[in-house]
Amino acid sequence: MAERVLVIGSGGREHALAWKLAQSPQVQHVFVAPGNAGTADNGKISNSAVLVSNHTIVTQFCKDHNIGLVLVGPEALLEAGIVDDLRAAGVRCFGPCARAAQLASNSSSSKAFLERHGMATARWRAFSSPQEACRFISSTDFPARVVRARGPAARKEVTIAASKEEACRAVQEVMQVSAGQAAAVTVVTSLAPLCPSLPPQCSCVTDGVTVASVPPAQPHKRLQEGEQGPPTAGMGAYCPVPQVLPALLEHIRGAILQHLVDSLRQEGAAYVGVLQAGLMLTKEGVKILNFKCQFGDPQCQVILPLLKNDFYEVIQAAIDGKLCSCMPAWSENRTAVCVVMASPGYPGDSDRGTEVTGLLQAEALGLQVFHGGTALKDGRVVTSGGRVLSVTAVRQDLMEALAEANRGVATIHFQGATFRRDIGHRGLWLLRQPLYVSTSGSPDVLPAPHIWAKPAEGVPRHSGGGFAAFFDLKASGYHDPILVSQTKGLGPKLQVAQVCKRHDTIGQDLVALCVNELLAQGAEPLFFLTHLACGKLDAEVLETIREGIAEACRSAGCAFLGEEVTEVAAPCPPGHCELAGFVVGAMERGQRLLGLQRAQEGDVLLGLGSAAVPGRSFGVVRRILLTSSLHCSSPAPGSCGDTTLGDVLLTPGKTFSPALLPILRSGHVKGFAPTAEGLLGGISRLLPEHLSAVLDALSWKIPEIFCWLYKEGNLSAEEMAQTFPCGIGAVLVVQKELAQHVLQDIQRQQEAWLIGKVVAPSGSHVEVENLAEALQLSSPQQLSSSRAETQPQPGKRKVKVAVLVSGAGTALPGLIGSAREPGSCAQLVLVISNRPGVEELRSAARAGIPTRVIDHKLYGSRSEFDSTIDRVLEEFSVELICLSGFMRVLSSPFLRKWKGKILNASPSLFPHIKDGNAQQEPLESGFKVEGCTVHFVLEEPSAGAAIRREPLPGDSEAALEQRLQEAELRAFPPALQLVASGAVWLGAHGRTCWRRQRQEQEEGSGEAAAAPQEPEGLRAEP
Repeated sequence: MAERVLVIGSGGREHALAWKLAQSPQVQHVFVAPGNAGTADNGKISNSAVLVSNHTIVTQFCKDHNIGLVLVGPEALLEAGIVDDLRAAGVRCFGPCARAAQLASNSSSSKAFLERHGMATARWRAFSSPQEACRFISSTDFPARVVRARGPAARKEVTIAASKEEACRAVQEVMQVSAGQAAAVTVVTSLAPLCPSLPPQCSCVTDGVTVASVPPAQPHKRLQEGEQGPPTAGMGAYCPVPQVLPALLEHIRGAILQHLVDSLRQEGAAYVGVLQAGLMLTKEGVKILNFKCQFGDPQCQVILPLLKNDFYEVIQAAIDGKLCSCMPAWSENRTAVCVVMASPGYPGDSDRGTEVTGLLQAEALGLQVFHGGTALKDGRVVTSGGRVLSVTAVRQDLMEALAEANRGVATIHFQGATFRRDIGHRGLWLLRQPLYVSTSGSPDVLPAPHIWAKPAEGVPRHSGGGFAAFFDLKASGYHDPILVSQTKGLGPKLQVAQVCKRHDTIGQDLVALCVNELLAQGAEPLFFLTHLACGKLDAEVLETIREGIAEACRSAGCAFLGEEVTEVAAPCPPGHCELAGFVVGAMERGQRLLGLQRAQEGDVLLGLGSAAVPGRSFGVVRRILLTSSLHCSSPAPGSCGDTTLGDVLLTPGKTFSPALLPILRSGHVKGFAPTAEGLLGGISRLLPEHLSAVLDALSWKIPEIFCWLYKEGNLSAEEMAQTFPCGIGAVLVVQKELAQHVLQDIQRQQEAWLIGKVVAPSGSHVEVENLAEALQLSSPQQLSSSRAETQPQPGKRKVKVAVLVSGAGTALPGLIGSAREPGSCAQLVLVISNRPGVEELRSAARAGIPTRVIDHKLYGSRSEFDSTIDRVLEEFSVELICLSGFMRVLSSPFLRKWKGKILNASPSLFPHIKDGNAQQEPLESGFKVEGCTVHFVLEEPSAGAAIRREPLPGDSEAALEQRLQEAELRAFPPALQLVASGAVWLGAHGRTCWRRQRQEQEEGSGEAAAAPQEPEGLRAEP
């Protein structure tokens, strides 16, 4: 009989585990707790809100839902003994016991264990002080040092440092992250000629006796291409690894993994589960760096797709101690590549709530997209963590798999997505080592292994240097590419930068200028070169420019090959220089060229915001500066003195690639043009001669620097539009029906506006209306939005509502009926009960509303119970909560989070209202129940939080409870509609605010229209 399986965790690894288990015919259903958007109602897979940190609750969940197998992903739970507790309760669980899991979590214990059993590991010492650790590092002369945290931060990946300085920086980071916990420094004495930052990782499945090898996987831990940037949990992986040959893999299985399992069994900690070892290949042999007691993430996402037989059967055999009868079988001549897409800010604090698009398109390419930091909100997939997605491709060879994975990444979009294009390139380099040998002496010349640079053969080298380069287009994901090139110079802007002695932004400006022109052809930038000619070489200036170019290339997603520097003889003045950039990009043959898709009458113009003054405009800027009372060192207009005019003028242009490229290639954009030649010049490039364009300058935000140039230079509006972009960095032409869709996609990345339209021929080819008026306003966008931001507006869509019940309330039928009425502003999406079997659950089921039972008796504290409710509410994207006879006291953190979003109905204890203002009546002794009041739920109850009051019918005390229920039925539905529509809200002062009807305002009640007012239901006499 098919069984139910529970996978614990929420990352890409857990999605991959659930995905593979769901393929088994012996698995009926896979629950994932807490899961993510990818595991929510996905065929045989769904999420569960069970509180995984409470082992008792998990055990009860398994019994209630007939769970036949549990897989635990997070190592923290394994170390906490969840496997021990589940097995003690009779629940089958795949994973090591707590004692065995300590092998991965405690550096000192694991090192001592390895030494006890004579296993090859590096020399090591543990420190609790960063100063002591750094003194030890400085005293050594070993070629590599490995830094790893102990304690709470132990699960962080190791840092393999190539220098003493890098090792000391890693120690400081570890100490800071682990909040004072000890750090361990491991020193490797010598290395094989492999990249020291890419140690291969080998895994096995074991039943405590038999060890079944898993193909080795190579993770890429650094954030940026070329193994640069901060360490992460993993930005991608590929499997198998070319440098780990079958003979070496067998040696690792027998001498290391089998030895480990046997030693653990000898010490009474039989290991059942997955064991992963981080290894270093040295001249002295294979040495062990660290362990994991589960598949790594993202290694799991490239290992499991290569498994040929039933994963569920392999696991059951391991649990039963019969792994030798069901050994895992792996696909031959197949390679898997996984590219991780992360949120901006990762590995630090990352953005959340950004919509993710293009998932279906990626899956249509035959790829598997594993979710990590994702959630569902209003039916949309949004980001909810650092590493968002893992895009996995399985193909015949490494190059093909890499190309397909990168192709899939290009179809998926969310704002600020961070990913690497060079996953697997180290493997390609190893495979092709006899063909290409890098001889470059500069580490920045080779940012990605698909580029090999060396001095040009047969060409004499001059004092300025020279180099040639090879670029593997197939390794970049292209099948039949067309190359596109572009060259640009900065012009007079470079001279202003020299006057200001600021060279840190001009490199970014140059890259943006070149790359944006490539985008106008729909091409993706691949690599960038630059040429600098100067009167006298200033090494510091050169390095500053170079750093700016390298940083801009990383942002643009292209490689910086290097620069050619030429010293120009007199009469060139010292310090004077000229800078030019060269970029090469590619596009697939047959891809629609943006320049050939002409605009048509009725199309819409979208503008992308940019505060930069382009280089071509600086001839006019210099003329204005010569006659102005301000200088480059003067405070910038409108600033508080912390920014100079030169700083603002040298603001670099925005590079719109690579985030914009998927939108340009979507087929929804007819044309794209940067405005570096001025607003009129940029738009004119998109228009055929028989059409014109009309723009409204009041529709976008014009930065203050352009307002200052307009006034200070005494320029006309026409001169401004001809010379400057006026806050628009680029313009897109879009069909009118698609304009809002495209605009919303762009606005998720940056500022953008609908700025104009294509019209029949008029007097001017491009006409900019209201430009003079807009230039006289310092912040035109604030005029129309200030009032809208101060008070909420009535919502046009339905607000998602959850009802919490305990079986004692009667308002649910009224709320269901109200939500179904035409014009309702509320939608009931969930009913939660803390008691099973109550009538409200059946009523909700009959109405087609999802239900959940979260039994408070299974939780050790109120906060755990509330946290589970909170996770379920977020799963259903709930925005408002109604309490209908809910008999549990909600915790303060829950109430604070949902402040202004929880409604309840209570008996009215006020005396008769004499003056129509219930909030000013004191509570006096001797009051009686006068009605039912619907109110916002706060930590401290307040009469000022009331929304609607309904008087009790009749005066029979015997029927008080029944009359209260009737009053609640009348009061709750309209109160919910008032809040859902935005007509009533909880003000910052903790009192109810409401928006009067326009007719009442026009009739003049003598009260200020903008002042908070009491809801109508509170003003009626009983």
